[in-house]
Formats: sequence, structure tokens, C-alpha cells
Amino acid sequence: MDKTICIINADIYTGITNIPNGVLIIKNDKIEDVVGSERFGKMTMPAGTEYIDIQGNTLCAGFIDTHIHGFGGFETSDAEEEAFLQMSLGLTAFGVTSFCPTIYTQEESRLAESVRVGVGAIGKESGAHIAGLHLEGPFISRKQIGAQEEAALKEVDMDLMARYNQLGQGHISLMTVAPELKNMRELALYCIKKGITLSAGHTNATYENMLEGMQAGILHSTHFFNAMRKLHHRDPGCVGAILIHPEISCEIIADGQHVHPALIKLLYRDKPVDKIVLVTDALCPTMQKEGVLKANKEEVYFKDDVFFKVSDDVIAGSSLTMMKGIQNLVSWGIPLSDAIMMATTNPARVIGLDKEAGLLIPGHRADITAFNSDFETTLTLVDGRILYRKS
Repeated sequence: MDKTICIINADIYTGITNIPNGVLIIKNDKIEDVVGSERFGKMTMPAGTEYIDIQGNTLCAGFIDTHIHGFGGFETSDAEEEAFLQMSLGLTAFGVTSFCPTIYTQEESRLAESVRVGVGAIGKESGAHIAGLHLEGPFISRKQIGAQEEAALKEVDMDLMARYNQLGQGHISLMTVAPELKNMRELALYCIKKGITLSAGHTNATYENMLEGMQAGILHSTHFFNAMRKLHHRDPGCVGAILIHPEISCEIIADGQHVHPALIKLLYRDKPVDKIVLVTDALCPTMQKEGVLKANKEEVYFKDDVFFKVSDDVIAGSSLTMMKGIQNLVSWGIPLSDAIMMATTNPARVIGLDKEAGLLIPGHRADITAFNSDFETTLTLVDGRILYRKS
């Protein structure tokens, strides 16, 4: 039997336009229509329609986090199906309706097992969709390893890539690579054919290396400014190439620690807004309630909203949520509509979800988030099902 839900009294950001005092109409698992209250008053809804009054809250497409390692004490490197499913469940309270579980560079058998288990979790989620896996390596630079396992880094190996692709069963959406590595063009052409988006990250690429990578189809970048060759007046490097060329999109971790807010404002000024993708890079202890803080099997400590490795004090990752990221962006002068675009429409396009998610338009999945003026999630729906509602 068909089910209709009307979310009323909403300040709606569709990803195309803003509809103050609007109404979103959901039929089963899809968006049926988005209208102003005046037009809605002339419409007739079927018997049994459920009405949800969100009292002026902001309503937008559900957030899509394409770079997240863990949440609530669970992480991808646990290589346990339950960890992926618990991440899916917990993220809905923070407005996330789709995510790409991100797998560290780690010992080959562990990485392969994490891929196998992650793929096995797809379709079993009771919360946010697993939109595909993000492999952060292992074909990355030894000069920009960040918190990755140095011993597990690899030169480009096409046989190994074919094995990952086979294990992924078509569900590897993103892969972070260093464009300067030998045989990267061969890898890039292979990944294009397999529908895998390559992202420049953990890279020591020169400006020329980046141009070669872009020509081969590497048109996205991982946690911009972090773990990549810096800008120099004689070599624009990776950072310069991303700033200069509007074709390449970039992730940003908007926690105020990974990147100074002034640099994010510079990026917003110079980069087309549809090429900026908000991510969390959140680690296992994010929103964890108790227990030892660990990430990728290594103990970490929490300071200034980020996690540091106990062993060497290197930043291991963020404790950011997508909702907090949007709040931060707005506080730094980014218009709310653009901040929402960075969390919804833009990531959907990067991973090829833009035909079904990231916009509030008829025919798209009813993956929807509402939040109040304090940037607290008040309502989350996935496929038209209410999975979180603030009491």
C-alpha cells in the first residue's frame, strides 16, 4: 500500500533553489514533489497521509560523507560487518544518509579483508546507505604518509588493483592515489573503466605530475591542503594545481584544525563552489561514549577537536561530524546554501549518486535531513523511513 508523508512548515534548500515555508511530499521511498505552502493549500492529499511539522527548521537532502574511517567506537579496519552496520546506524543522528566507509592503507591481507567485509555489509544497512568504499591507498607517497602505515605502502601494482576490484564487486567508489607514482596512468585508465573515482592525496606530486594525472582522469583530491606537496613560487605543486585548475574538485575537513578557516575562505573565493566537498575524515572514537580511544588499531588521544597518535603525536584524523562541519563553514562566512551543497549535491556528483541523491527533486530517493538554528539534527529519513527524530 502506498504511503505519503508531507513535511510542512520547512525552510527548504533543494540544492537548486530555496523555498521558505515549503512542503516536501514523499511517496513511499521517493520524493513526489516540493512546493510552496500556497500551492500545497490547493492540493489534495490521499487518505492516511502523515504530516510532520518541522516548525521552520531547515530541510535539505541528506548529507553524504565520502571520507569517514569510523564513528561511535566502530571503524572500517575492524574488518567486521557489524562495525560497518553500526556506523550506518549511528550517523543518521547527525544528518548523514549516505557514506563511503574509508579504509586505511594497512597490511595487504587486512586491507583485503576490510574490503570483503565492507562489501558484504552493503544492502544490510538499517541506517545510512553505504554508497561504496573509499580506499585511502595503498598507492600513495612515502613522503606524505600522514597517519597511514608506511610499511603497507605499494608501488602501482595492476594485479593487486584487479584483486581489489574483484573483492569490491563494483562497490569501490573512491580511491586515494599519488599521481606521481610510476604506472599511475595505467591505473587511472583501468579505474575509469571500472567506475572508480581517483582522488589525488597523500601525494608529493609536482605541478607537472598533477597535470599529467588530471589528463588521465584524476579530477578529485583528498583532504585538500593536508598530506600533499605544498605551494611554492617555483613549483605550484599539488596544492597550486588544485587551486589553479577549476576542473579538479577537492575534499575539505572543516574542523578548523586540519585547515585554517582563512584558507577555506580563500578556497571558497577561488574554487567553483560545486567543486568543494565537505568530509569529516572522522575516526573510530568520534562520539564514542566509553573505552580506550583507538584508530586503525593504534591508540590515539583527543585534543583541540582532533585525534593524535600516541606513538608520535601525528594528527590521525578528525572528530568532525557533517552537521558540525556545516555549522563551522557558516560561522566562517560561507552561505548556508553553499555549505549544504558541499555536503550533499557535490559529493553525490563525485561518486555518481547525482541521479538519485543529493538534491530534493521529484524522483530522487527520499534521503532527507532537517536541522534547527542551533545546527542540531531534528529529523532524518532514509528511503522515506524516519530513522531519527529529535525528541
